[in-house]
Amino acid sequence: MLNLPVEFKEKYQRLLGDSQAKAFFDALNKENKKAFRINTLKPNQVSYDLSKKVPEISNAYYGEVNGQDPEWVSGTVYSQDPSAMFPAFIANVKEGDHVLDLCAAPGGKSTALAEKLNGSGVLVANEISSGRAKALRENIERWGVKNAVITNESPANLSPHFTQYFDEILVDAPCSGEGMFRKNPEAIKYWSQDYVLTCQERQKEILTEAVKMLKPNGQLIYSTCTFSPEEDEEIVSWLVETYNMKIVPIELASDKISHGKNEWGSVSGLDHTLRFWPQDGLGEGQFAAILQMPDGKIAKVKKQKIKKGDRSTRRLTKNDQKLVEKVLDKFNLNFDWTAAVVRNDHVFLPAIDKDLKGLKIVNNGLELGIMKKNRFEPSHQLVEVLGELPQEDVIDLENQDNYLSYLHGETVRVDSKKLKGFVLVSFKGLIFSFGKAANGTLKNFYPKGLRILKK
Repeated sequence: MLNLPVEFKEKYQRLLGDSQAKAFFDALNKENKKAFRINTLKPNQVSYDLSKKVPEISNAYYGEVNGQDPEWVSGTVYSQDPSAMFPAFIANVKEGDHVLDLCAAPGGKSTALAEKLNGSGVLVANEISSGRAKALRENIERWGVKNAVITNESPANLSPHFTQYFDEILVDAPCSGEGMFRKNPEAIKYWSQDYVLTCQERQKEILTEAVKMLKPNGQLIYSTCTFSPEEDEEIVSWLVETYNMKIVPIELASDKISHGKNEWGSVSGLDHTLRFWPQDGLGEGQFAAILQMPDGKIAKVKKQKIKKGDRSTRRLTKNDQKLVEKVLDKFNLNFDWTAAVVRNDHVFLPAIDKDLKGLKIVNNGLELGIMKKNRFEPSHQLVEVLGELPQEDVIDLENQDNYLSYLHGETVRVDSKKLKGFVLVSFKGLIFSFGKAANGTLKNFYPKGLRILKK
């Protein structure tokens, strides 16, 4: 039984009435629902039960994913709360768009946005926390995304570089976390009405920078994982009143999805926003809205002097190209690597060629690998991209013991003696790593930071 604050219970009894409030509080004391999405960028080869679908989302199912499963390690599935899938799902992203996920970690929404882009356009995934930005990179990399720029910045530092640049911006704003109470009871300890109002001010600060980066007629997807009207309907009202934005209706048919309340804000059209209540039975608490910028230049941006481009980045030399080709020519590719550049020996295909000097860039596009003395060593990100297409130079580990040994970082013995050099490593047909084969031995190239303890 959750120990809900008295002030919290009184607030929602006042907002919902005694009957609805009781259903709400009762639902908070029930078990939370787990779900996963299947990666549409990769072959949909999973061993999970797919009989219980998440409403509306074709590639989402209820069920639990283990972090050691080959489906997870290969980036074939992403474990995500079902309600949290909807902000990216409702985004009107088209192939070729410029998209920003401003508060992106751990990456569930970014991976879904990347699927909609389908390798075209660009996704900027930003996270202000350096620790969480690392997890964001791992998840985007695992998903096989090659057109993302991952930044570790405050919105205020990001906006001068991307003034009116994006077609869609998703802001899953930091909030009071009421929607996570049953999933993470520790969040209850931090709750107070003062904290709700503090979060509201922080959300306004973030959104003030976000609108500077949105194109005229561009769309802002705003979401939170809280029930608080101060952070939901009131924020949407503030966006409409401050920036003359328009609330875009969202057409979803499921009876497990509720709508925002006009009486909880100060503008009309709030009933076109979405609310996810635990008593509706879909997932955890969530709020989502789409707002459209008016035509014409709206945001006033203080111009900042941006430094010149980074001279440490260079094109591949002829010798570099030979070394890269020697490794890559055996694989089936869905990109042209010849336009790659080198920076600090890292070979990559940039997702953005505009000047990013002055920003903390965690990753820009597809890292192909590292140039070492007279050789080229391919990257783990490249593996996850190659897993999107059928490949021939693959060694399957065949049994659970070999698979867990490989995840642990061990060299394993394999039957194949025909393949030599860098090969792709799979388990149950799902590609997840590079290895180096020689005389029946498979040298381990699974990244040290991803390795797990062998049971």
